[in-house]
Amino acid sequence: MILSEGSQTWVYDYINQLGKKGYLDNTKVIDIKGLFQLWKKISKKVLIKEYLVKNPMKLLNATERKYALTTYQAENLIQNYLFPSRTDIYCKNEDQNYWQEKIGKFGQVGKGNFRIIYDNDHVFFNSTIINNYTIVSTPQLIVDLLKEGGPSVEAAEMLIEKMVSAYV
Repeated sequence: MILSEGSQTWVYDYINQLGKKGYLDNTKVIDIKGLFQLWKKISKKVLIKEYLVKNPMKLLNATERKYALTTYQAENLIQNYLFPSRTDIYCKNEDQNYWQEKIGKFGQVGKGNFRIIYDNDHVFFNSTIINNYTIVSTPQLIVDLLKEGGPSVEAAEMLIEKMVSAYV
């Protein structure tokens, strides 16, 4: 219950609600795609800043701050289905000044190939490291790919299938 930041009663009630809506049977997931769609729908709005960065992965190699890759780059490192046309990372809200200064050395402000999504620490839960890059958890990546739309939805569905087959 600690990870949910909710009381035990709230978590129990929410699990019951999910069961009544057909997503769960007790605590067993029976509609995983529906559960991911629900998560996508109820996700809170976050602060996103966009940049044009010459070499986004080099920028990440040169940082001392906590981040986690998501969407295209993360998916490419995990299953190599999508072309990594943009690099999206999650960072802590309190690191905004650090990243603004760092971007000044590696790129420019404005819509481009690099996005920073500022959020709280929950996005770092169960993150993994691949090729020295931190990547969000697979469930978080799936939701982010679903939000992205287009071919990213196919990549998300492939990840869901892998998750399902791993637990069957």
